[in-house]
Amino acid sequence: MKLVDLRPSEGATRERKRIGRGIGSGFGKTAGRGHKGDKARGSTKPGFEGGQTPLHRRLPHKRGFHNMFRKHYAIINLTALERFEADAVITPETLLESRVIKDLGDGLKVLGNGEITKALTVKAHSFSKSAAEKIKAAGGTVEAL
Repeated sequence: MKLVDLRPSEGATRERKRIGRGIGSGFGKTAGRGHKGDKARGSTKPGFEGGQTPLHRRLPHKRGFHNMFRKHYAIINLTALERFEADAVITPETLLESRVIKDLGDGLKVLGNGEITKALTVKAHSFSKSAAEKIKAAGGTVEAL
């Protein structure tokens, strides 16, 4: 057996459809594409929606990454805690009642801007390192909720 003797088995291949070769071929004139329309003429761009404003133009244009699971803390500095008496227990609820914060959000975070001179018990969801150190240095206690 030689390489030239190799043939595909019977029925395995079919002849190429020769389109646009005259009316007698059965695929003349419109070459099997029907009449008019984009399928007869060429191809549409990817994302083309028939003249409707495409999805990529309907969506708002925003740059960057936006974390949908981000926690929004109500932030308070140590200067705001100076208004309370010594040995007071400060909770997010007391801050809401005294209108130091307007909205609690996902929790309360105490930041270390300013100085504190009184011993206070501060209960919050989160503390910065400097805030916790300053409260403890003034003789107060820090409790994470």
